[in-house]
Amino acid sequence: MMTMSWSLEQIETYLLVFIRTSAILFAVPIFGSRDLPIIAKMGLALTLAWCVYPGINIPPELRSGNLGVLVPAMIAEIGIGLAIGFAARLFFEAVQIGGQLIGFQMGFGIVNVLDPLSGENFSVVAQLQNLLAVMLFLWLNLHHVFFMAIAGSFERIPLLHCSLPGPLIENIASMSTAMFSVAIKLAAPVIAVLLLCDCAMGILNRAAPQMHVFILSFPLKIAAGLFVIGITMPMFCFILNKAFGNLGQYIARIIVLGKAV
Repeated sequence: MMTMSWSLEQIETYLLVFIRTSAILFAVPIFGSRDLPIIAKMGLALTLAWCVYPGINIPPELRSGNLGVLVPAMIAEIGIGLAIGFAARLFFEAVQIGGQLIGFQMGFGIVNVLDPLSGENFSVVAQLQNLLAVMLFLWLNLHHVFFMAIAGSFERIPLLHCSLPGPLIENIASMSTAMFSVAIKLAAPVIAVLLLCDCAMGILNRAAPQMHVFILSFPLKIAAGLFVIGITMPMFCFILNKAFGNLGQYIARIIVLGKAV
C-alpha cells in the first residue's frame, strides 16, 4: 500500500497554489456563477491546483515555517488571482451596461429578472445579451485562456513574488474605462433608433394633440427596439468578438505588472 507524506512546506506551497487558482476561477463570471455549486467550484480549483503543483518550486522562505511570511503571501495570491479574473468580468459588465441602457430606453426599466451569473437584477434585454455573451465566450473557447493563465501566472509570478503596484491598479482602471466604450458601441444602434422614435412621437403629438401618443409609444418602442436588436445581432457579435480578442493581452499585462520587483 502506497502512502504519501507531505512536509509542512509542501502543504503550504500547495495551499498558495490553490488560493491563487480558486481566486481566478471565482472571479471569472462563468465559473464564479452562483448557480454553480460551491462543491463543484472547489473541486475544479483543487484539481487545477493539483495539476499545476508539480511544476512549482517550493520557495525557500516557506521552509522556516514562519506564519509571518505565509499570511501576507495568501493575501497577495488572492489579490493577483482576483485581478486576473476581473479582466473577463469587465467584458460581461460592459454587455450588461449596454443592455441596461437599451432596456431603459425601451421602457423595461422596471421589468427586471435575476441574473444567474451574478445574482443581481437586470433588465430582460441585459439578460438576453448577457446570455449571448456567455455563449460566444464558450464558443470561442475563451475559458481555456484562463486555464492557461493559471499555469502561466506561476511561471511569470512565482510564489511569494505577487504584488499589487500602482501601475497594475492604473491598468485595471484603464480597462474599466475601455469597457464603457464597448458598452456604448453595443447599445448605440438601438438607442439611436429609439431616440428617433421619441422624436417622431413628439412631432405626432404636436400635429395631433388629441391622440394618446404616450400610450402608443410603449408598444412602438418595444417593437422597434426588438427589431433593431435582431438585425444588429451580427454587429453585436462582431464588436464583442473583437473585444474578447484583447482578453489574452489584458491578462498577460496584468501578470507582468503583478510581479514584485
